[in-house]
Amino acid sequence: MMSTTFRTAVVRVPGGPDSIEIIDVPVVEPGPGQVRVAIAGAAVNPVDLAVAAGVFHGLGWVHQPHHTGLGWDFAGTVTAVGPDVDLPVGSRVAGLVDGVDRDFGAYAEQLIVPADHTAPVPAGLDLTTAATVPLNSLTAAQLVDLLGDGAGRNLLVTGAAGAVGGYVTALAQDRGWRVTGLARAEDEEFVRGLGAAFTARATPGWDVVADAAALQERGVALVRDGGLFAGVQPGAVPAAERGITVRVVAVRPDAARLARLLDATVSGRLPARVHAVVPLDQVASVHRAVAKGGVRGRYVLQP
Repeated sequence: MMSTTFRTAVVRVPGGPDSIEIIDVPVVEPGPGQVRVAIAGAAVNPVDLAVAAGVFHGLGWVHQPHHTGLGWDFAGTVTAVGPDVDLPVGSRVAGLVDGVDRDFGAYAEQLIVPADHTAPVPAGLDLTTAATVPLNSLTAAQLVDLLGDGAGRNLLVTGAAGAVGGYVTALAQDRGWRVTGLARAEDEEFVRGLGAAFTARATPGWDVVADAAALQERGVALVRDGGLFAGVQPGAVPAAERGITVRVVAVRPDAARLARLLDATVSGRLPARVHAVVPLDQVASVHRAVAKGGVRGRYVLQP
């Protein structure tokens, strides 16, 4: 007999990792255009730490009366579909829960999402790895859109060994950018393995900086006069100076593009890095570990 409730991780009063609770909520049926997904893995991202810490509550972006759900990207198996959904039960999918003002998230045993926020996981890609792809690869792809075509110009990617930065480093080359990755010395092999040049210390004068490390004003300082800065923090846009154009990505679901990014992952063209797969019950300790920094690859929570 199917359970009438499922477990999901939330914060009621945000206060960091220790404020995360795992609660039971009722199972509901998907509505028009929606699917219910049994979660196989949910990736842990820095934005989740910010939600649990109350950053977005403080900005006035969260208006949930009872609790706020955690977790943006997921992979799993479709267990039910609503009306107007042409997706078979049993399909393996990955997807994105976007926005911070919601009472549910991917840190859960299951969730209901719009079918068009998911993409099929190709054969040969396991679900825990697929769970690490949606948020960071879509953020990177949409950031590269802000850059446009490179035409051989120089692009510095900060945080090039990180999750978003690694994808930007790979994808920007497809648009004709001459990419240099800024990262720690021990990450040089990884960055060069993506086909980019490498630096551990950036000096100013770059045509364009894609600031995956969220250096913000320090990243703007690396751009030449009249150049372009592309950031990753829509809630904190750094001030423009010296004629520099400042653009900031705000990630949004894109099923067709996610499908292509998942295909590029299974083919090995894009990096897929799982640091560890951890039970959902250990979410607080995972958040503490991520907060320390320096982890290459994603923690994936498994319900």
